[in-house]
Amino acid sequence: MADPTAPPTPPVPLAALLAREDLGLRQLAGPDARAAGTAVQWVHTSEMADPYPYLLGGELLLTAGVHITDPTGAEGSLDAYVARIVAAGGAALGFGVAPVHDTVPGALAAACDHYGLPLVEVPRRTTFSGVARAVWRLMAEARHAELRRVTEAQQGLATAAARTDPVPAVLRQLASRLGGLTVLYGPDGTELQSAGRTEEAARGALRELTGVVRRAAPAAPASASDTVGATHLAAYALGGGRGFALGVATDRREPGDHTIAGAAVVLLSLLTGEHQSTSEAARSTALVRLLLGAPARAVGALLGTDTWTVVHAHGDRTPLSTSALAAALGTALVDPDEDPVRLLVPADREITPVEGWTLGASAPVPVAGLAAADAQAARALRRAEATRVPLIRQHANGVADLIAPEEADAHARVLLSPLSDNETLLSTLRTWLSLHGSWDRTAVALGIHRNTVRQRITRCTTLLGADLNDPDIRMELWFALTRTTT
Repeated sequence: MADPTAPPTPPVPLAALLAREDLGLRQLAGPDARAAGTAVQWVHTSEMADPYPYLLGGELLLTAGVHITDPTGAEGSLDAYVARIVAAGGAALGFGVAPVHDTVPGALAAACDHYGLPLVEVPRRTTFSGVARAVWRLMAEARHAELRRVTEAQQGLATAAARTDPVPAVLRQLASRLGGLTVLYGPDGTELQSAGRTEEAARGALRELTGVVRRAAPAAPASASDTVGATHLAAYALGGGRGFALGVATDRREPGDHTIAGAAVVLLSLLTGEHQSTSEAARSTALVRLLLGAPARAVGALLGTDTWTVVHAHGDRTPLSTSALAAALGTALVDPDEDPVRLLVPADREITPVEGWTLGASAPVPVAGLAAADAQAARALRRAEATRVPLIRQHANGVADLIAPEEADAHARVLLSPLSDNETLLSTLRTWLSLHGSWDRTAVALGIHRNTVRQRITRCTTLLGADLNDPDIRMELWFALTRTTT
């Protein structure tokens, strides 16, 4: 699973490729790569007359011109060729002058000038694979530099958060790292703290943008972005659903800036916790009492909200990532020290997948049903992990709800007792059933050979004394497996 905190790989400036003497590349047409800031995200080689269907955008498209039968472009074929590359979002066109053509066709250069596509001549001595290798190397160097910048920025923000004036210190650190203005807004849009500077027009637009993420609506986005002239604007909702927001205005936007701002959002969400309202403090008290064993009816009045969703989560349980998870789900009620992490989310908040986490969510329940919802969330998480999906929601009024939980649990323990001491067989059976008996998909999900899957399922069949081809048996086993982990 990709690291959700890692910044995207920066593209390679075309000017950096042109500056490499070992490649000998030369720009012949199109806007000047350095002045235009042309960037390459990857390299693609194609000899098709219309490469449009195979381009994703941002490519340096390399061709030897095999498809060019009329170098004069008398019938407009080269114009159409370049137009399609531009329409697909291609960054630049690299033309190899050997072995098909001795020179770059003049009509191709004219078309690139007309459509604003940089045209680069690739000399005879330079292979297309050499160009591709140079791009990958430059991308790796840029990514390493960006990761180092992000790491240093996160360390600086964490140090700032430990100061006696943490909120303004974090804002100053963020403004310095991103090179712009940072503002902490209250629930009513008032500027509480700020650092750095920007144009006044951009400052006003930034306040309006934060209104998008400060909305109390359940579907309000966690972040929003915009531009005012050459200034880039970004707004982030702080965790806890209290209406605080972070605004950022910068003259340029680097790939790792969103990751750096995300770290600041987590820290500011924690630091603004002192502004909790009385009702939110009461909810935190209620959660503590629930975890200490107080009956739900005794803390119902403190919770306030009528219905709740219990969420169980598996992922990277660092303090920052756990706080970010709580912020993404819009709740301050989180128990980060348990495995899995457990959260109480108001039922009117939409539960959506969170990158880097596997989630199991209960059906919405009243306070009196929280204990049952906790078990629902645990079962949903086990299903999510078995099927390799980021989120499973438990639906209310399912068949399982027709059976008393204690009876269902007892039945599951008896049915699965032959496998109770073998977690490998239980895990394989659970995954195999979740994937509808597919040997290949189960093998991929578990990272083992399909023959190993067959051997394990055969062993399960023997120990259970059951025909696993019988759909009734499969249904009963799946019900049991969702009730217990052993």
